[in-house]
Amino acid sequence: MVFLTAVWRDLLMINWEVDPAIVEPFVPRGTAIDFHEGKTFVSVVGFLFQNTKLFGWLPVPFHRDFEEINLRFYVVRHHPAGDRRGVVFIKEIVPRRAIALTATLVYNEHYVALPTRHRIERDNGAIRAGSLVRYAWRFRRKTHALRGRLVGALTLPAPGSEPEFISQHYWGYATQRDGGTIEYEVEHPHWRVAPATQARLQADIAPLYGASFVETLRRPPDSAFIAEGSPVIVRRGVRIA
Repeated sequence: MVFLTAVWRDLLMINWEVDPAIVEPFVPRGTAIDFHEGKTFVSVVGFLFQNTKLFGWLPVPFHRDFEEINLRFYVVRHHPAGDRRGVVFIKEIVPRRAIALTATLVYNEHYVALPTRHRIERDNGAIRAGSLVRYAWRFRRKTHALRGRLVGALTLPAPGSEPEFISQHYWGYATQRDGGTIEYEVEHPHWRVAPATQARLQADIAPLYGASFVETLRRPPDSAFIAEGSPVIVRRGVRIA
């Protein structure tokens, strides 16, 4: 069953290699950390949510277009039909309480409502080489932000590459209040991506994400990419554990 449809655009993905022990407490039951070439990653991702509709047809007034900024890491569920590579969210920032409340009630995701904004440099409506992509939010009376500049042309990532690993996870997993796990599918085509330079996260990390992430997120990122995005379908969750 479809929970929502939307268009996700201009995804800025800033990534750090992290000690697996830091994310292990957040791994939902029935999944395991998804390693890429023996490495564990966390990412801070900002993007535009556009033309959002519940159940694929119901627009919600004043809640169709907004920013989201999230901290996430990557897991895999070993399934008889093939491994399912997924995402677990540590924290998701959106600008409206109704969005945060709905996602929390439906999936038990860790949403928070904070004022957000963005700045994206475009040429004839599209991001080009050199375009700035910046997402910002207000927290504890301060402005926090992530930013990066597009390098080169957007292309489909090479199979097995880090950009493919970061951008192509098609499942979400969320731990429930009783310790169980919800799995939900996110459908979208493969995204074209390109590296980002001058990538930076400016944030008070401990009060927002937890003290365990401070050492990792304070250092320069190990990689950064920008993805153009696409229409997406987010399906209702199914309990797996």
